Amino acid sequence: MKQYLVTGYDYTDEGALERRMNVRPHHLDGVKELKANGNFIAAAAFLNDEGNMIGSVMMLQFESEEQLDAWKKAESYVTQNVWESVDVKPIKVAVI
Repeated sequence: MKQYLVTGYDYTDEGALERRMNVRPHHLDGVKELKANGNFIAAAAFLNDEGNMIGSVMMLQFESEEQLDAWKKAESYVTQNVWESVDVKPIKVAVI
């Protein structure tokens, strides 16, 4: 499988955190599905100085870039305007 580092940066408008928190249960359901399908490696949220979530990083793996693109188009943080931008880089996770 091809592995990817996905970095999502949240919108910074006044309602951004509330929108994230409202969408978060749907996002986590999607992460559970990724894990069940063997696509999930690891994930975390970025925090600001106040401890509020302002972005995400996910390590995922897919058989093809088409599967990655399909996931990205359906990801609730993308479709519900939580992530303003998404950066995807190919990676190779170290096996230790």
